[in-house]
Amino acid sequence: MDEAALWAEILPDVRKGVTGVGVWAALNSCKFVAFEDDALVLGVPDGMAELGGHLKVPATKRLIEAKASAKIGRSVVLRVIDGIDISSWEAVKRKDVEARRMQEAAMTKMRAEIEARVSWESVYEQLSRRYAAVSNKSLPQNRARFYDEAVALIAEARQGMTSWDDLSERNFARCLERVAQYAEVPSAIVALNVLQRAGEV
Repeated sequence: MDEAALWAEILPDVRKGVTGVGVWAALNSCKFVAFEDDALVLGVPDGMAELGGHLKVPATKRLIEAKASAKIGRSVVLRVIDGIDISSWEAVKRKDVEARRMQEAAMTKMRAEIEARVSWESVYEQLSRRYAAVSNKSLPQNRARFYDEAVALIAEARQGMTSWDDLSERNFARCLERVAQYAEVPSAIVALNVLQRAGEV
C-alpha cells in the first residue's frame, strides 16, 4: 500500500459517508501532508483553519480513520493541521514535543508537591503522637524534652526536602506552629532552632 496515495484512495468513500456543506468544503480543500507513525496527516490551507474543525468532528474523524485503517490493514489516527506542506507538519511536531515536555514538567512538579505534602503530613502526625506520649505535660522539663525531640525531627525532615515551593514551605510552617503550640514557645523561636539544627542559619 502506497501510504502517500492513501488519502486519494479513501476520499471517495469518505465523501459518501458525510453530509453538510462545511464537511464537503473541508474535504475539497484539505491536502495530504504526511503519513507518519500510523498518523494520517491532512492539512487545511492557511487562513482556513475553521474548515479543519469539520474534519475533527468525532463522527467524521472516526469515519476517516476507519476507512484508512481498513485500507492499510492497521489502526490509523487522523491528524488535521493548519498548513498544507511538510514544514507545517514539522512545526506541529515541534509544538507536540514542547507540549509533552511542559506536561512532564508539570507532572514532575505535582509529584514533588504531593511527596512533600505527604512527608510533612507524616511529620505533623508524629509530632502529635509524641506529644500525646509525654507524661506530666504541665512540667516545663517534660515539655522541653519534647521540644528538643520535635526540633530534631523537623530539622531532619527539612534536610531531606527536595521541593522548596510555596506549598512545601506552608506545610513546614504548619509543623513549626504545632510545636510552638505544644511547647508554648514562640513560633519564630521554633523556626530559628529548627533552621539552626538543619544548618540553614
